[in-house]
Amino acid sequence: MLATQTAVPIPDPLSRPSNAPEHCPGVESEFAGKSSACEGCANQEICASSTPKGPDPSLPLIRERMSNVKRKILVLSGKGGVGKSTFTAQLGWAFAADEDVQTGIMDVDICGPSIPTILGIANEQVHASRSGWSPVYVQDNLSAMSVGFMLPSARDAVMWRGPKKNGLIAQFLKDVDWGVLDYLVVDTPPGTSDEHLSIAQLLKDSGIDGAVVVTTPQEVALQDVRREIDFCRKVGIRVLGVVENMAGFVCPNCKGESQIFKPSTGGAKRLAEDMSLELLGSVPLDPRIGKSADYGVSFLDEYPDSPATTAYLSIIRRLKEILGDA
Repeated sequence: MLATQTAVPIPDPLSRPSNAPEHCPGVESEFAGKSSACEGCANQEICASSTPKGPDPSLPLIRERMSNVKRKILVLSGKGGVGKSTFTAQLGWAFAADEDVQTGIMDVDICGPSIPTILGIANEQVHASRSGWSPVYVQDNLSAMSVGFMLPSARDAVMWRGPKKNGLIAQFLKDVDWGVLDYLVVDTPPGTSDEHLSIAQLLKDSGIDGAVVVTTPQEVALQDVRREIDFCRKVGIRVLGVVENMAGFVCPNCKGESQIFKPSTGGAKRLAEDMSLELLGSVPLDPRIGKSADYGVSFLDEYPDSPATTAYLSIIRRLKEILGDA
């Protein structure tokens, strides 16, 4: 038992706000917002008044729902615009190419949900049943859940603070009737903030099989990706490998490649070497990838002869090998 209020336990990093001071007791502690370390913190008043303290009551429900999911894979970056959602969709389609493999895609990019459009199901709605919310099905063995299905229109802005975002992510995990899945692929927003901490904390007991970190070759993207990898290591998420997107431009006619984003510091290959990670592969920029995303069709199916398709499939084969599913 703690003798004084100044003696606080070492906090779990998953229970701390992303901008917390060094000795933050964590939002689940009885000293949240009340210890000396909280003085001057922007979150002090919120933490002091937030209730209840203690374990999240949704965790047992999430654990029960996720017990039917064999693999849980996060797609991360840290940098926006590097193609996380596109890669997530291609990964989902590739897994679901096997009719015996059940795949789900969960979009936790609350403020910028693009998965519904990329999968061609933007006009669908979520329906509720006794067993929970039903995900939207792209095909018999590929389903998705996103806040994009719940907005009145695609133009509506989502202006939510952290607690509301976190609550929706918890609902996606405990209230969606995913059924029995072989793979649940989670598409995340840029950064290392609320959504990332929430998904790490909520799936902590259920187990995350690993994260795929997506980048583009230029240094301005690699800087943010290094931070994302550091985030994964701090919260105990295994990094399965790095994917380099937009690694050169492929001409659809002559199939020639040229560099668009010059890897001035060595690109993803150097980053992977420096951080002792595996470079899963490099995907060249084919303009038809964007076209496929706009029209909601599988690029892998539409353009099987593209060098980008070859790269995607090679990456996915390697991922299965790493996970022991090959």
